[in-house]
Amino acid sequence: MSKIIALVNQKGGVGKTTTAVNLAQYLSKLERKVLLVDLDPQANATSGVGIDKDKVPYAVYDALIGRVELKDIILVSKSIDYSVIPSNASLAGFSIEVANTPQREFRLSNVLNDLRFYFDYIIIDSPPSLDILTVNGLVASDGVIIPVQCEYYALEGLSRLLETLSLVRKSLKPNLELIGAVLTMYDKRNRLARQVVKEVRENFPGRVFDSVIPRNVRLSEAPSHGKTIFDFSSLSKGARAYGNLAEEVVELEKQEK
Repeated sequence: MSKIIALVNQKGGVGKTTTAVNLAQYLSKLERKVLLVDLDPQANATSGVGIDKDKVPYAVYDALIGRVELKDIILVSKSIDYSVIPSNASLAGFSIEVANTPQREFRLSNVLNDLRFYFDYIIIDSPPSLDILTVNGLVASDGVIIPVQCEYYALEGLSRLLETLSLVRKSLKPNLELIGAVLTMYDKRNRLARQVVKEVRENFPGRVFDSVIPRNVRLSEAPSHGKTIFDFSSLSKGARAYGNLAEEVVELEKQEK
C-alpha cells in the first residue's frame, strides 16, 4: 500500500511544486512506483512535466465531482518516470461548488483509496492556500512535507501551518503525520538564509530534513522546458539536493517499518 504525502505551504513561491515534481522523479529513480496528484488550479506541476494542461480530456476536478474515475485520468509524460493526475483551471470552482455539501473534505481521499495498492508513493501538490482543496489533500494523506523558503518570515509561516495541521488532526485526520520541513531556495552566501536554517532546525528539532535545496538557476529553468531537474540538468546542485531528499524520504519509510 502506498504512502501518500502532501506538499503543503500556504505561501506561494516557496518551491512547493518544484519539490513535488522533482521528489517524485527521484523516488521513481529509486525504483519506487510513484503517482503525482496536481491539486492546484494553476496546474504548474502538470505543465512542469511536459503535459499541456489545456489539452487534457479530463483532470482531477472531474474525478472530485464524480464525472470520471481517478484511475481513468492517469497520464504519463515522456519526460518523467512516474504517473500524473493532471489539473487545469476547472479546479478553481471546486471550493464554491462543494461549499454546502457533506463530507466535502473527504472527496480526494475517497477517490484516491482505489489507487493505493498500485503505487509506492502518491505525492500531492497542494495549492498555495489553506482552502478546501488543501484540506482535501491533507485528509487524503498519511503525512506532510512542508517546503520552507529560507527567508525572513519563514518561522512565522511554518508556525501558522503547524497550527492548521493540528486542527486537521483534531477534527478530520487524527493520524496525519508531519514527515518534516524541507528548506528551499538556500543561498549559502546570504547571512539571513544561514540564520533561517539555524533557527528552523533549533525550533523544530528532528523535524527538518538534512537535505537543503539551493537557490539554483537550473531548477528555475527546468519547468519552462517541461522537464524535471533530473532530465534537464542532472549534475546541477539542485539535482543532487533532490536526489538526497528522495533518499531521506525512503530511509524514513524504512525506519517506520
